Amino acid sequence: MANDTLMKVARVYDFDDIRIEQMPRPKVGPRELLVQVKASGICSGDVTPWYIKRKAGKVLGHEPAGIVAEVGAEVTAFRVGDPVFVHHHAPCFACKMCAKGEYVQCATWKASHIVPGAVAEYFLVPEGNLGDTLRLPEGMSFEDGALVEPAACSVKAIRKAHLHPRDTVFVIGLGVMGQMNVLLAKAAGVERVIGADLVEWRCAKALDFGADAVINPTREDVVERLSALTGGALADVVIVGPSSVPVMELGIRCAGKGATVVFFMGSAPGETLTVEPFHLYFNEIDLVMSYSCGPDDTRAALEAIANGVITAEKLVTHRYTLDETGIGFRKMAEAQDVLKAQIVFP
Repeated sequence: MANDTLMKVARVYDFDDIRIEQMPRPKVGPRELLVQVKASGICSGDVTPWYIKRKAGKVLGHEPAGIVAEVGAEVTAFRVGDPVFVHHHAPCFACKMCAKGEYVQCATWKASHIVPGAVAEYFLVPEGNLGDTLRLPEGMSFEDGALVEPAACSVKAIRKAHLHPRDTVFVIGLGVMGQMNVLLAKAAGVERVIGADLVEWRCAKALDFGADAVINPTREDVVERLSALTGGALADVVIVGPSSVPVMELGIRCAGKGATVVFFMGSAPGETLTVEPFHLYFNEIDLVMSYSCGPDDTRAALEAIANGVITAEKLVTHRYTLDETGIGFRKMAEAQDVLKAQIVFP
C-alpha cells in the first residue's frame, strides 16, 4: 500500500469551523494497525465550546469502529478484515496508577492517541493503543461498536457511584450520556431512577428507556419536585451531566443523607464551585469525579452493548457522511431532538 495515498479527514479550527481536508494515509509500522473507519461518534464533550477550542488544529473524533485494513509485520493478535473498536487512549498497565486501576491518570494513557483521529477515512493504531483495541463480536454493527467509548464513560460513572438496590438515582441532563446513565442504572436494578432535562423530548425518551419519573426545570422547581417524589429523602446518587457550575451546585442540593454526587463532566478551566463543608460532612455526602474511561470500562461497555442494554438502535438518532461533519456537530450542539450523531462511512 502506497503511503502517499491521500485520505479525507475532518479538522477543527474553532467551535463553528470544521473543515474537510486531505492528508496522507498513515504508514503502518511493524507493531501497528491501520483501520478503515466505518462509524465514528460525535462526542458530547466535543460540542462544548471551551473544550473543542482546546483541540484547534486537530482531526476530530475518538469514538471509532471499523475494519482492520493493514497489519504490521509483528502484530499477531489481529488480522486484516477484523471488525474493531479502538480506544483513543490506552495505559501502560505497569505504573502505580495502573496498579490502582486509575488508568486515566496514567501518563501513557494521557499521551497516547490514534493517528490522526477517528473522523477520517483511516487511522493508525500505535503499538500502545493495541492494549485497548477490541474485536467486535460477530454480528455487532459498526454503529454499535462506535458506542463503546461513550458507553464506557457511563459504565465508569455507574461503577464509581457504588449503587445499592434500594437507591434512588437522579440523572441530571438527559442527552445521550444521561440516557446511557439511565439505561445502566436501570439494568443495575436500583429501586428508582429519576431524570431531569430542559428539553421535553429528552425527558420523554428517558421515560421510554425506563426512568420512573422526569423533571423539567422549565416547569417546576427541581429540588421541590425531587423531594415530593422521594418523600423528602432526595436522591441517594446524583449524576450531574452538564459542565455548568450552577448545575453542579444543584446536584449537591439534590443529594440526600449518605448520598454520592458524581460529576460526569468538568467545568471550564478557572471556574470554581462553592460548597458548604458543614452540610457535606454531617450528611456524609461524597463528591466523586468520573473522567473518561479505562480498559476495564471499555470491556464492560462492549458486554453491555452485546447484551442490548445500550444500542445504536436506541440512541443513534442522526447519521451524517464525512462531508457533513460540520452539520452533525452543529446538530449535537443544539441539544434538541438529537441524542447521538454519528459519522458513517459507506
